[in-house]
Amino acid sequence: MSSSLALNFCGIELSSPVILLSGCVGFGEEYTRIEGFSNADVGAIILKGTTLKPRLGNPAHRVWETPSGMLNAIGLQNPGVEKVIKDILPSLNFNETRFFANICGSTIEEYVEVTRRFDNSPIDAMEINISCPNVKEGGVAFGNYPDMSARVIEACRKATNKPLIAKLSPNQTDIAANAESCIQAGSDALAVINTVMGMAIDVEEQKPIIGNIQGGLSGPAIRPIAILKVHQVYEIAAKHDIPIIGQGGMETAHDALEFILAGATTVGLGTGLFYDPMAAKKINTGISQYLKSHNLGSVDKLVGKVF
Repeated sequence: MSSSLALNFCGIELSSPVILLSGCVGFGEEYTRIEGFSNADVGAIILKGTTLKPRLGNPAHRVWETPSGMLNAIGLQNPGVEKVIKDILPSLNFNETRFFANICGSTIEEYVEVTRRFDNSPIDAMEINISCPNVKEGGVAFGNYPDMSARVIEACRKATNKPLIAKLSPNQTDIAANAESCIQAGSDALAVINTVMGMAIDVEEQKPIIGNIQGGLSGPAIRPIAILKVHQVYEIAAKHDIPIIGQGGMETAHDALEFILAGATTVGLGTGLFYDPMAAKKINTGISQYLKSHNLGSVDKLVGKVF
């Protein structure tokens, strides 16, 4: 039996289940400078978090390596939505892969306005970042409370007909309840999970290392947490026929398969790119080999099989 990595995600045809995650690939052009890397090797790229106005981000330090992971508190540094739409999107090759925007805001009104502006662009879908743990306003407050998450999604839903992806936080009491709220409010897909809140301390200086004090922990250290959260959300997502982007510490095809078996339709690759820019190609190869060895024709035959 021939096997295919192609799949349908919210009505969008993807050539691979691998999606490059927001914040790790800039605005879609950074890794194209590396010999052998191609955007065509992934199903989609989620662009860097974008706000209404330009943001300079947080003070240093903004990145810190930890055991099997990395803390970051960039603070949503970006040139603002108008710059992204007018100058960056025209430079991207939409024939290579699909591009999703990452929508950020400090108020519901800002989320809506950024969504509205991307609605009038070639962007394929929008990830609503209600769960950013490295800014002191907006994101994390919205993402930790189902009612607030739903208000953001509902407002953004009214501003676009493009697919919306709710990016869920692991830093909350009941992620499944939040998933249900976001789906009821109009989300077409879920991204599970965002980074886990963390902190590092300089014991000689006796001060926090991260300028923002707290940051988001990513990398393989959080993978077991992420797989569990996907598993916890899957039953609700499946009931509504809502796909999940499983993400958090994925590095290899084995990791990707864990996410898919737990309930993810697609898998997000982020921090792993920093030390292996060719990871997506290797993951594609590994998943294809697994499908062939198990006589499966497509990835969707594996989604949620642990249930």
